[in-house]
Amino acid sequence: MEITGRCQLECRHCYAESGPGGTHGAMTTTDWVRVLDQAAELGVEMVQFIGGEPTLHPDLPRLVRHALGRGLAVEVFSNLVHVTEPLWEVFSEPGVSVATSYYSDDPARHAAITGRPSYARTRANIAEAVWRGIPLRAGVIDLDDGQRAEQAQAELAVLGVSEIGYDRLRQVGRGVRDQHASVEQLCGRCGDGVAAISPDGAVWPCVFSRWLPAGSVLDAELAAVLTGAEATRIRGELAAVFAGRGDRPAGARPCYPDCNPACQPNCAPRCGPMCNPRSCRPNSCWPQYRGGR
Repeated sequence: MEITGRCQLECRHCYAESGPGGTHGAMTTTDWVRVLDQAAELGVEMVQFIGGEPTLHPDLPRLVRHALGRGLAVEVFSNLVHVTEPLWEVFSEPGVSVATSYYSDDPARHAAITGRPSYARTRANIAEAVWRGIPLRAGVIDLDDGQRAEQAQAELAVLGVSEIGYDRLRQVGRGVRDQHASVEQLCGRCGDGVAAISPDGAVWPCVFSRWLPAGSVLDAELAAVLTGAEATRIRGELAAVFAGRGDRPAGARPCYPDCNPACQPNCAPRCGPMCNPRSCRPNSCWPQYRGGR
C-alpha cells in the first residue's frame, strides 16, 4: 500500500517520483482501512506500507495497528530519515518489520543519490532498529556510478543488519536513463500473489509496473479489481512475456522493494519482504513466529 507520494528526499532513481511536493493522494484513511479489511477477507497474509515516505502519513500508526488487528503481518518500508518515539513503539510491536534502502558508506555519495544529507540519520536509525531488536532488512540499489555499493553492503553488515539485498537500477519514474518503463524493468514475479495500491487507489501488479493499472479500489472492491477482466488480461500478458524470456531476465535480481523469494520458489507476500535468514525455515517467515524479544 503506497499510502503517500510525499517524501523528505528526492532520490534521483525514485520509481514513484516522490518528494517534498508529493501528496497523500485521493485515498483517505477510511479508504485504506476499508481496503485492509477487504484484503484480510481475501486471505491476504501480509501488507507493506510504502510511499513516498510512509512515516510522513499522519495515520500510519492507526493503519499498522488496524492491519495487525486483522491478522496481517506488516512491513513498513521507510527511508529512516526521521523516526519519532511513537513510531519506534509501533515498529516494535509483534508482527511488524521494517525495510529501508541504503546507497553508500560515503555521506557525500549517499546525499548525491537521495538529494539530501540523509546518510547520518538513516545510518543512526538503522543502528537504532537493530538495537531495539526490530526485524530489519536493507536493500542496496546500485546505480552503477561509483557510489561504493559493495562498501554500503559491508557497512550494513557491521551495523548488524542480517538481511541485506542488492538490486540494479529499475528504469521507472526518475530511474529512467537510456531505456523506458517496460516489462524489461520487472523481476518476473509481478501479479503473482502480490499487488500494489497507489495513493490514488490504482491497483498495479507491483510498485514498478505503474503503467499497468488494473482498476481502482475507489471504484470497486479489491476482490473485484483483482479478479476483473483487466487484471486477468494483464496477468496473462505478463506471464507470457516472463515465460518467453525464462524465469528472470539475464542478470536480474529480486526487486527491492518487492519480493525476496528466499523461503519459497514463488513470490509469496508472506515470505517476500520480511523473510529473515536468522529464523527462516522452509515455507515459514519471521512475522509468523517472531516471539518475544
